[in-house]
Amino acid sequence: MRIRSLVDTNVLVYSYDRRAADKYERAFAVLDGLARRRAGALSTQVLGEFFVVVTRKLAVPMSASQAFSTATNLWRSWPVISLTDSVVLEAMRGARDYGMSYYDAQLWAVARLNQIPVIFSEDFQDGQELEGVRFVNPFRPDFQLDDWIPL
Repeated sequence: MRIRSLVDTNVLVYSYDRRAADKYERAFAVLDGLARRRAGALSTQVLGEFFVVVTRKLAVPMSASQAFSTATNLWRSWPVISLTDSVVLEAMRGARDYGMSYYDAQLWAVARLNQIPVIFSEDFQDGQELEGVRFVNPFRPDFQLDDWIPL
């Protein structure tokens, strides 16, 4: 299996947050499509951020127990890429060279060092490419998963 995309925290969070119905539905569809294609991955950073956001920032937060159970299910269901010393150093280089925040650069570094060509996130400039990694906003109106990850 070749991983073709990395999923950012915001996509995961929207799939559990029904306040923004359009984003909830889109996030769920993107995650479902990636799972069916076996083409997506998460990072340990994303799982950690997911836990923090869903327990603190949702209108109706999950309990720590619910969030732990959900994160554990995600960990069991998706390839999860761990942070390494190489990722940390590459993230520092990305922050230095491209002016990204460190944590955004860390996500980019995970993708770059693992040869994952696409990051699905609403937090970057849509369509931007840095050293072979393209940032794609799955919440833009004309987004089609098939354009990025064909069946």
